[in-house]
Amino acid sequence: MSIDRVTKLLEDIRLLSEDRFKLVQSLRKLILGLEGISEEVKYGGILFAEGKPFCGIFSYANHVSLEFGAGAALPDKHKVLEGEGKLRRHIKLTAIRDIESKHVREYLVLAQKATKKPKP
Repeated sequence: MSIDRVTKLLEDIRLLSEDRFKLVQSLRKLILGLEGISEEVKYGGILFAEGKPFCGIFSYANHVSLEFGAGAALPDKHKVLEGEGKLRRHIKLTAIRDIESKHVREYLVLAQKATKKPKP
């Protein structure tokens, strides 16, 4: 885990927007609360892995995006996943309340479990 790079990125986000910083921190706390998770700065965001990456947080000018590299394979019963690509999907968040209203923890658990499944 590259604490210095994560800390630096978080400081940069905080300088740009205290609200986005708080949202990113809330997401990080939720993700790191799952068992066996590591984090690293990559592609301009924070990637989270349990062995292999399963999600990432990216801060943009007006929102924070929770990205799932294999999100197209996730069930989307709450219809919150966005994106049209072959593999990726994301959840767009603009406020801390979106974490609960968009069922983020449920999607994180699904994405984490999906990385553990052996490929057929």
